[in-house]
Amino acid sequence: MKFPNNFRNTCTSFVIIIVLLDLSHFTSSVEIDSLIELPQSGFTRNRTPRKEGFVLHVTAYGAVGDGLHDDTEAFRKAWKVACYSSQRSTVIIPEGFTYLVQPMNFAKCRAEVTLRILGAIIAPKDPEVWLGLNPRKWLYFHGIKKLTLEGGGTINGMGEIWWARSCKTNKTMPCHHAPTAVIFHRCKKLKIRNISIVDSQQTHLTFTNCRSVVVSNVTLTAPAESPNTDGIHISASSDVKVIDSNIITGDDCISIVSNSSKVVITGLFCGPGHGISIGSLGKQHEWAEVDDVMVDGAYLSNTQNGVRIKTWQGGAGYVTRVTFRNVRMENVANPIIIDQYYCDSPKPCKNQTSAVHVGKISFVGIKGTSASEEAIRFACSDSSPCQGLYLKDIQLISYTGITTAFCWQAQGSSSGFVYPSPCFPTSKSMIKQKPTFNALHYSS
Repeated sequence: MKFPNNFRNTCTSFVIIIVLLDLSHFTSSVEIDSLIELPQSGFTRNRTPRKEGFVLHVTAYGAVGDGLHDDTEAFRKAWKVACYSSQRSTVIIPEGFTYLVQPMNFAKCRAEVTLRILGAIIAPKDPEVWLGLNPRKWLYFHGIKKLTLEGGGTINGMGEIWWARSCKTNKTMPCHHAPTAVIFHRCKKLKIRNISIVDSQQTHLTFTNCRSVVVSNVTLTAPAESPNTDGIHISASSDVKVIDSNIITGDDCISIVSNSSKVVITGLFCGPGHGISIGSLGKQHEWAEVDDVMVDGAYLSNTQNGVRIKTWQGGAGYVTRVTFRNVRMENVANPIIIDQYYCDSPKPCKNQTSAVHVGKISFVGIKGTSASEEAIRFACSDSSPCQGLYLKDIQLISYTGITTAFCWQAQGSSSGFVYPSPCFPTSKSMIKQKPTFNALHYSS
Protein backbone atom coordinates (compact mmCIF):
# COMPACT_ATOMS: atom_id res chain seq x y z
CA MET A 1 0.00 0.00 0.00
CA LYS A 2 1.29 3.49 -0.89
CA PHE A 3 0.67 6.47 1.35
CA PRO A 4 0.44 10.05 0.05
CA ASN A 5 3.65 12.08 0.29
CA ASN A 6 2.10 14.55 2.69
CA PHE A 7 1.18 11.67 5.09
CA ARG A 8 4.76 10.35 5.02
CA ASN A 9 6.12 13.86 5.68
CA THR A 10 3.74 14.29 8.61
CA CYS A 11 4.86 10.98 10.16
CA THR A 12 8.52 11.90 9.73
CA SER A 13 7.99 15.23 11.46
CA PHE A 14 6.11 13.52 14.29
CA VAL A 15 9.01 11.06 14.89
CA ILE A 16 11.54 13.91 14.95
CA ILE A 17 9.47 15.79 17.52
CA ILE A 18 9.26 12.70 19.77
CA VAL A 19 13.04 12.15 19.61
CA LEU A 20 13.70 15.80 20.46
CA LEU A 21 11.31 15.66 23.38
CA ASP A 22 12.96 12.47 24.69
CA LEU A 23 16.43 14.01 24.45
CA SER A 24 15.17 17.14 26.16
CA HIS A 25 13.80 15.05 29.02
CA PHE A 26 17.09 13.16 29.31
CA THR A 27 19.27 16.26 29.47
CA SER A 28 17.03 17.89 32.02
CA SER A 29 17.03 14.84 34.29
CA VAL A 30 20.82 14.54 34.60
CA GLU A 31 23.24 17.34 35.42
CA ILE A 32 26.42 16.63 33.50
CA ASP A 33 29.55 18.22 34.89
CA SER A 34 32.23 19.24 32.41
CA LEU A 35 34.57 16.65 33.93
CA ILE A 36 32.15 13.75 33.50
CA GLU A 37 32.52 11.49 30.50
CA LEU A 38 29.54 9.74 28.99
CA PRO A 39 30.01 6.08 28.07
CA GLN A 40 31.85 5.12 24.92
CA SER A 41 29.01 3.09 23.48
CA GLY A 42 25.87 1.21 24.33
CA PHE A 43 24.34 3.96 26.46
CA THR A 44 20.56 4.24 26.33
CA ARG A 45 17.96 6.10 28.29
CA ASN A 46 16.71 3.93 31.13
CA ARG A 47 13.50 2.09 30.22
CA THR A 48 13.38 -0.15 33.29
CA PRO A 49 10.82 0.28 36.08
CA ARG A 50 10.91 3.61 37.84
CA LYS A 51 12.48 2.22 41.01
CA GLU A 52 15.69 1.54 39.07
CA GLY A 53 16.10 5.22 38.25
CA PHE A 54 19.02 6.15 36.03
CA VAL A 55 20.88 2.94 35.05
CA LEU A 56 24.54 2.72 34.06
CA HIS A 57 26.58 -0.35 33.09
CA VAL A 58 30.33 -0.27 33.79
CA THR A 59 30.91 -2.10 30.50
CA ALA A 60 29.52 0.94 28.69
CA TYR A 61 32.32 2.99 30.25
CA GLY A 62 35.09 0.71 29.03
CA ALA A 63 35.19 -2.10 31.61
CA VAL A 64 36.49 -5.31 30.02
CA GLY A 65 35.74 -7.79 32.78
CA ASP A 66 38.36 -10.42 31.93
CA GLY A 67 40.12 -10.25 35.31
CA LEU A 68 43.34 -9.06 33.64
CA HIS A 69 42.68 -5.58 32.27
CA ASP A 70 42.47 -2.73 34.76
CA ASP A 71 38.83 -1.66 34.98
CA THR A 72 39.33 0.98 37.68
CA GLU A 73 38.83 3.98 35.39
CA ALA A 74 35.59 2.57 33.99
CA PHE A 75 34.25 2.16 37.54
CA ARG A 76 35.34 5.69 38.41
CA LYS A 77 33.57 7.19 35.39
CA ALA A 78 30.33 5.29 36.00
CA TRP A 79 30.35 6.24 39.68
CA LYS A 80 30.89 9.93 38.86
CA VAL A 81 27.99 10.04 36.42
CA ALA A 82 25.72 8.29 38.93
CA CYS A 83 26.66 10.68 41.70
CA TYR A 84 25.94 13.75 39.56
CA SER A 85 22.52 12.50 38.56
CA SER A 86 19.52 14.46 39.79
CA GLN A 87 17.58 11.24 40.32
CA ARG A 88 18.16 7.82 41.84
CA SER A 89 20.91 5.94 39.99
CA THR A 90 21.90 2.28 39.65
CA VAL A 91 25.39 1.21 38.58
CA ILE A 92 25.43 -2.34 37.18
CA ILE A 93 28.46 -4.65 37.39
CA PRO A 94 27.24 -7.39 35.00
CA GLU A 95 27.35 -11.07 35.89
CA GLY A 96 29.59 -13.54 34.13
CA PHE A 97 32.59 -11.18 34.21
CA THR A 98 35.50 -10.50 36.58
CA TYR A 99 36.59 -6.89 37.02
CA LEU A 100 40.08 -6.02 38.23
CA VAL A 101 39.90 -2.84 40.33
CA GLN A 102 42.85 -1.01 41.91
CA PRO A 103 42.56 0.80 45.28
CA MET A 104 39.71 3.25 44.68
CA ASN A 105 37.88 6.04 46.48
CA PHE A 106 34.13 6.23 46.03
CA ALA A 107 33.95 9.86 47.10
CA LYS A 108 31.16 12.14 48.28
CA CYS A 109 27.97 11.57 46.36
CA ARG A 110 24.91 13.84 46.27
CA ALA A 111 22.60 11.30 44.62
CA GLU A 112 20.94 8.16 45.92
CA VAL A 113 22.96 5.33 44.37
CA THR A 114 22.63 1.55 44.12
CA LEU A 115 25.78 -0.37 43.25
CA ARG A 116 24.52 -3.70 41.91
CA ILE A 117 27.31 -6.27 41.84
CA LEU A 118 26.22 -9.23 39.75
CA GLY A 119 29.67 -10.34 38.60
CA ALA A 120 32.98 -10.42 40.51
CA ILE A 121 35.29 -7.59 41.56
CA ILE A 122 38.86 -8.62 42.38
CA ALA A 123 41.79 -6.80 43.94
CA PRO A 124 45.32 -6.83 42.49
CA LYS A 125 47.29 -9.82 43.73
CA ASP A 126 50.53 -7.86 44.18
CA PRO A 127 50.77 -5.78 47.39
CA GLU A 128 53.26 -3.52 45.59
CA VAL A 129 50.27 -1.86 43.89
CA TRP A 130 49.66 -0.07 47.22
CA LEU A 131 53.10 1.63 47.27
CA GLY A 132 52.52 5.32 47.81
CA LEU A 133 48.84 4.73 48.64
CA ASN A 134 47.04 4.18 51.93
CA PRO A 135 47.84 0.53 52.79
CA ARG A 136 44.63 0.17 54.84
CA LYS A 137 42.12 0.68 52.02
CA TRP A 138 40.95 -1.08 48.90
CA LEU A 139 37.34 -0.06 48.13
CA TYR A 140 36.79 3.08 50.18
CA PHE A 141 33.39 4.78 50.41
CA HIS A 142 33.23 8.08 52.26
CA GLY A 143 30.80 10.94 52.66
CA ILE A 144 27.92 8.90 51.19
CA LYS A 145 24.41 9.80 52.32
CA LYS A 146 22.29 7.06 50.75
CA LEU A 147 23.80 3.96 49.19
CA THR A 148 22.73 0.37 48.55
CA LEU A 149 25.31 -2.31 47.78
CA GLU A 150 23.65 -5.50 46.51
CA GLY A 151 23.35 -8.00 43.71
CA GLY A 152 24.51 -11.50 44.60
CA GLY A 153 28.01 -10.99 43.19
CA THR A 154 31.42 -11.35 44.81
CA ILE A 155 34.14 -9.00 46.05
CA ASN A 156 37.47 -10.84 46.27
CA GLY A 157 40.37 -9.28 48.18
CA MET A 158 42.94 -11.81 46.87
CA GLY A 159 44.46 -11.89 50.35
CA GLU A 160 46.72 -14.93 50.14
CA ILE A 161 49.98 -13.04 49.52
CA TRP A 162 49.11 -10.50 52.23
CA TRP A 163 48.54 -13.30 54.77
CA ALA A 164 51.87 -14.93 53.89
CA ARG A 165 53.63 -11.60 54.60
CA SER A 166 51.88 -11.04 57.94
CA CYS A 167 54.01 -11.07 61.07
CA LYS A 168 51.33 -13.19 62.71
CA THR A 169 51.83 -15.87 60.08
CA ASN A 170 55.58 -15.45 59.60
CA LYS A 171 57.45 -14.18 62.68
CA THR A 172 60.42 -13.09 60.53
CA MET A 173 58.28 -10.52 58.70
CA PRO A 174 57.75 -6.97 59.99
CA CYS A 175 54.24 -6.06 61.14
CA HIS A 176 52.43 -3.89 58.59
CA HIS A 177 48.83 -2.95 58.04
CA ALA A 178 46.92 -4.71 55.28
CA PRO A 179 43.91 -3.25 53.45
CA THR A 180 40.30 -3.71 54.47
CA ALA A 181 38.25 -4.94 51.52
CA VAL A 182 35.34 -2.50 51.84
CA ILE A 183 35.36 0.55 54.12
CA PHE A 184 32.49 2.93 54.78
CA HIS A 185 33.53 6.17 56.50
CA ARG A 186 31.18 8.99 57.52
CA CYS A 187 28.28 7.43 55.67
CA LYS A 188 24.53 7.43 56.36
CA LYS A 189 21.59 5.29 55.30
CA LEU A 190 23.53 2.30 54.03
CA LYS A 191 22.09 -1.01 52.87
CA ILE A 192 24.53 -3.84 52.24
CA ARG A 193 22.72 -6.99 51.14
CA ASN A 194 23.00 -10.21 49.16
CA ILE A 195 26.72 -10.01 48.38
CA SER A 196 29.80 -12.10 49.17
CA ILE A 197 33.18 -10.75 50.25
CA VAL A 198 35.93 -13.36 50.19
CA ASP A 199 39.63 -13.61 51.03
CA SER A 200 40.01 -10.03 52.21
CA GLN A 201 43.57 -8.91 52.83
CA GLN A 202 42.48 -7.99 56.35
CA THR A 203 38.99 -7.03 57.61
CA HIS A 204 36.21 -7.73 55.13
CA LEU A 205 33.73 -4.96 55.93
CA THR A 206 34.33 -1.89 58.12
CA PHE A 207 32.06 0.93 59.26
CA THR A 208 33.59 4.00 60.90
CA ASN A 209 31.56 7.05 61.92
CA CYS A 210 28.49 5.70 60.12
CA ARG A 211 24.79 6.02 60.96
CA SER A 212 21.72 4.00 59.96
CA VAL A 213 23.32 0.86 58.52
CA VAL A 214 21.59 -2.40 57.60
CA VAL A 215 23.71 -5.41 56.60
CA SER A 216 21.65 -8.43 55.55
CA ASN A 217 22.19 -11.77 53.83
CA VAL A 218 25.90 -11.26 53.30
CA THR A 219 28.55 -13.99 53.26
CA LEU A 220 32.08 -13.13 54.39
CA THR A 221 34.68 -15.85 53.97
CA ALA A 222 38.39 -16.40 54.60
CA PRO A 223 40.43 -19.43 55.73
CA ALA A 224 40.52 -20.16 59.47
CA GLU A 225 44.29 -19.58 59.54
CA SER A 226 44.16 -16.15 57.82
CA PRO A 227 45.37 -13.39 60.20
CA ASN A 228 43.28 -10.37 61.22
CA THR A 229 40.52 -11.15 58.74
CA ASP A 230 37.61 -9.88 60.84
CA GLY A 231 34.24 -10.26 59.17
CA ILE A 232 32.51 -7.00 60.17
CA HIS A 233 34.21 -4.26 62.17
CA ILE A 234 32.03 -1.52 63.68
CA SER A 235 33.75 1.59 65.02
CA ALA A 236 32.30 4.90 66.24
CA SER A 237 29.00 4.05 64.56
CA SER A 238 25.38 3.88 65.68
CA ASP A 239 22.09 2.35 64.58
CA VAL A 240 23.75 -0.64 62.91
CA LYS A 241 21.88 -3.87 62.17
CA VAL A 242 23.45 -7.15 60.98
CA ILE A 243 20.78 -9.61 59.88
CA ASP A 244 20.83 -13.22 58.59
CA SER A 245 24.48 -13.35 57.58
CA ASN A 246 27.23 -16.00 57.39
CA ILE A 247 30.79 -15.27 58.47
CA ILE A 248 33.59 -17.82 58.11
CA THR A 249 36.94 -16.26 58.86
CA GLY A 250 40.25 -16.24 60.73
CA ASP A 251 39.46 -13.56 63.32
CA ASP A 252 36.41 -12.02 64.96
CA CYS A 253 33.23 -12.66 63.03
CA ILE A 254 31.97 -9.31 64.30
CA SER A 255 33.95 -6.80 66.37
CA ILE A 256 32.42 -3.70 67.94
CA VAL A 257 34.79 -1.03 69.21
CA SER A 258 35.08 2.49 70.53
CA ASN A 259 32.13 4.87 70.65
CA SER A 260 29.61 2.55 69.03
CA SER A 261 26.00 2.26 70.15
CA LYS A 262 22.62 0.84 69.13
CA VAL A 263 23.99 -2.27 67.43
CA VAL A 264 21.67 -5.22 66.75
CA ILE A 265 22.84 -8.62 65.48
CA THR A 266 20.30 -11.32 64.56
CA GLY A 267 20.38 -14.55 62.59
CA LEU A 268 24.18 -14.81 62.50
CA PHE A 269 26.16 -17.92 61.58
CA CYS A 270 29.78 -17.66 62.72
CA GLY A 271 32.55 -20.20 62.40
CA PRO A 272 35.34 -20.80 62.24
CA GLY A 273 36.69 -17.57 63.67
CA HIS A 274 37.08 -15.84 67.01
CA GLY A 275 33.40 -15.29 67.71
CA ILE A 276 31.45 -12.11 68.47
CA SER A 277 33.59 -9.53 70.27
CA ILE A 278 33.11 -6.18 71.89
CA GLY A 279 36.63 -4.77 71.85
CA SER A 280 39.38 -4.74 72.21
CA LEU A 281 38.95 -1.44 74.08
CA GLY A 282 41.22 0.92 76.01
CA LYS A 283 44.56 0.18 74.37
CA GLN A 284 47.28 2.75 75.14
CA HIS A 285 45.12 4.44 77.79
CA GLU A 286 42.39 5.31 75.30
CA TRP A 287 38.86 6.27 76.32
CA ALA A 288 36.23 3.91 74.88
CA GLU A 289 32.43 3.74 75.01
CA VAL A 290 30.20 0.93 73.79
CA ASP A 291 26.53 1.12 74.71
CA ASP A 292 23.26 -0.61 73.84
CA VAL A 293 24.26 -3.78 71.97
CA MET A 294 21.89 -6.68 71.34
CA VAL A 295 22.86 -10.09 69.94
CA ASP A 296 19.62 -12.04 69.58
CA GLY A 297 19.87 -15.29 67.62
CA ALA A 298 23.26 -16.64 66.59
CA TYR A 299 24.91 -19.99 65.88
CA LEU A 300 28.63 -20.31 66.58
CA SER A 301 30.54 -23.39 65.43
CA ASN A 302 34.19 -24.32 66.12
CA THR A 303 35.16 -20.79 67.13
CA GLN A 304 37.95 -19.74 69.47
CA ASN A 305 35.52 -17.63 71.49
CA GLY A 306 31.79 -17.34 71.74
CA VAL A 307 30.45 -14.02 73.04
CA ARG A 308 33.28 -11.90 74.37
CA ILE A 309 34.14 -8.51 75.87
CA LYS A 310 37.86 -7.70 75.86
CA THR A 311 39.61 -4.64 77.28
CA TRP A 312 43.20 -3.62 77.90
CA GLN A 313 44.52 -2.64 81.30
CA GLY A 314 45.05 1.11 81.64
CA GLY A 315 42.08 2.17 79.53
CA ALA A 316 39.08 4.27 80.48
CA GLY A 317 35.39 4.54 79.57
CA TYR A 318 32.68 1.92 79.76
CA VAL A 319 30.79 -1.00 78.18
CA THR A 320 27.18 -1.12 79.29
CA ARG A 321 23.70 -2.36 78.38
CA VAL A 322 24.81 -5.37 76.37
CA THR A 323 22.65 -8.49 75.89
CA PHE A 324 23.70 -11.78 74.34
CA ARG A 325 20.54 -13.84 73.86
CA ASN A 326 19.47 -17.05 72.13
CA VAL A 327 22.94 -18.16 71.09
CA ARG A 328 23.71 -21.78 70.16
CA MET A 329 27.29 -23.00 70.35
CA GLU A 330 29.05 -26.04 68.96
CA ASN A 331 32.58 -26.89 70.12
CA VAL A 332 33.41 -23.31 71.15
CA ALA A 333 36.61 -22.93 73.16
CA ASN A 334 35.55 -19.97 75.36
CA PRO A 335 31.77 -19.73 75.12
CA ILE A 336 31.21 -16.80 77.53
CA ILE A 337 34.12 -14.53 78.37
CA ILE A 338 34.81 -11.10 79.80
CA ASP A 339 38.54 -10.41 79.74
CA GLN A 340 39.78 -7.12 81.22
CA TYR A 341 43.38 -8.33 81.03
CA TYR A 342 43.48 -8.64 77.26
CA CYS A 343 47.02 -8.55 75.89
CA ASP A 344 47.54 -8.96 72.15
CA SER A 345 51.30 -8.59 72.38
CA PRO A 346 54.28 -10.93 72.06
CA LYS A 347 55.52 -9.46 75.38
CA PRO A 348 53.68 -9.59 78.71
CA CYS A 349 51.52 -6.53 79.44
CA LYS A 350 52.25 -4.55 82.61
CA ASN A 351 49.66 -4.47 85.37
CA GLN A 352 47.80 -1.13 85.47
CA THR A 353 45.12 0.17 87.79
CA SER A 354 42.69 1.99 85.49
CA ALA A 355 40.24 0.08 83.32
CA VAL A 356 37.28 0.34 80.97
CA HIS A 357 34.27 -0.23 83.23
CA VAL A 358 32.06 -3.20 82.33
CA GLY A 359 28.49 -3.31 83.66
CA LYS A 360 24.90 -4.30 82.94
CA ILE A 361 25.80 -7.27 80.74
CA SER A 362 23.24 -10.06 80.24
CA PHE A 363 23.71 -13.60 78.95
CA VAL A 364 20.34 -15.26 78.32
CA GLY A 365 19.60 -18.56 76.58
CA ILE A 366 23.21 -19.53 75.79
CA LYS A 367 23.36 -23.27 75.09
CA GLY A 368 25.60 -25.82 73.43
CA THR A 369 28.99 -27.47 73.75
CA SER A 370 32.26 -26.08 75.06
CA ALA A 371 35.63 -27.21 73.70
CA SER A 372 37.22 -26.42 77.06
CA GLU A 373 36.35 -27.20 80.65
CA GLU A 374 36.03 -23.50 81.55
CA ALA A 375 32.84 -22.49 79.77
CA ILE A 376 32.34 -19.17 81.57
CA ARG A 377 35.16 -16.77 82.42
CA PHE A 378 34.75 -13.36 84.03
CA ALA A 379 38.24 -11.92 84.60
CA CYS A 380 37.50 -8.36 85.71
CA SER A 381 39.62 -5.46 86.89
CA ASP A 382 40.74 -5.12 90.50
CA SER A 383 40.17 -1.37 90.42
CA SER A 384 36.93 -1.47 88.42
CA PRO A 385 35.06 -4.75 89.03
CA CYS A 386 32.40 -5.92 86.59
CA GLN A 387 28.96 -5.04 87.93
CA GLY A 388 25.42 -6.01 87.02
CA LEU A 389 26.30 -9.24 85.21
CA TYR A 390 23.27 -11.47 84.67
CA LEU A 391 23.00 -15.12 83.67
CA LYS A 392 19.75 -16.87 82.74
CA ASP A 393 18.99 -20.20 81.07
CA ILE A 394 22.60 -21.20 80.43
CA GLN A 395 23.51 -24.77 79.46
CA LEU A 396 27.08 -25.28 78.31
CA ILE A 397 28.39 -28.82 78.45
CA SER A 398 31.68 -30.38 77.44
CA TYR A 399 32.34 -33.38 75.23
CA THR A 400 35.05 -34.51 77.64
CA GLY A 401 33.41 -33.97 81.00
CA ILE A 402 32.08 -31.29 83.31
CA THR A 403 32.33 -27.57 82.69
CA THR A 404 33.20 -24.84 85.18
CA ALA A 405 32.78 -21.09 85.64
CA PHE A 406 35.50 -18.70 86.78
CA CYS A 407 34.98 -15.27 88.37
CA TRP A 408 37.45 -12.62 89.43
CA GLN A 409 36.06 -9.28 90.69
CA ALA A 410 32.75 -10.13 89.00
CA GLN A 411 29.48 -9.13 90.62
CA GLY A 412 26.11 -10.27 89.34
CA SER A 413 23.10 -12.55 89.64
CA SER A 414 21.40 -15.42 87.88
CA SER A 415 17.99 -17.01 87.42
CA GLY A 416 16.54 -20.13 85.85
CA PHE A 417 18.72 -23.12 85.07
CA VAL A 418 22.39 -22.13 84.78
CA TYR A 419 25.14 -24.67 84.06
CA PRO A 420 27.95 -24.46 84.85
CA SER A 421 26.84 -23.03 88.19
CA PRO A 422 27.31 -19.28 88.62
CA CYS A 423 30.49 -18.24 90.40
CA PHE A 424 29.36 -14.82 91.64
CA PRO A 425 30.31 -14.17 95.28
CA THR A 426 27.48 -14.67 97.73
CA SER A 427 28.80 -11.99 100.08
CA LYS A 428 30.63 -8.71 99.83
CA SER A 429 33.99 -10.47 100.00
CA MET A 430 35.42 -11.20 96.60
CA ILE A 431 36.58 -14.68 95.64
CA LYS A 432 40.02 -15.64 96.85
CA GLN A 433 41.54 -17.21 93.73
CA LYS A 434 43.44 -14.64 91.68
CA PRO A 435 43.68 -15.38 87.96
CA THR A 436 47.00 -16.12 86.35
CA PHE A 437 47.75 -14.32 83.13
CA ASN A 438 50.53 -15.94 81.17
CA ALA A 439 51.65 -16.58 77.63
CA LEU A 440 48.41 -18.41 76.90
CA HIS A 441 46.70 -15.03 77.25
CA TYR A 442 48.32 -13.85 74.02
CA SER A 443 45.64 -14.13 71.38
CA SER A 444 44.10 -12.06 68.64
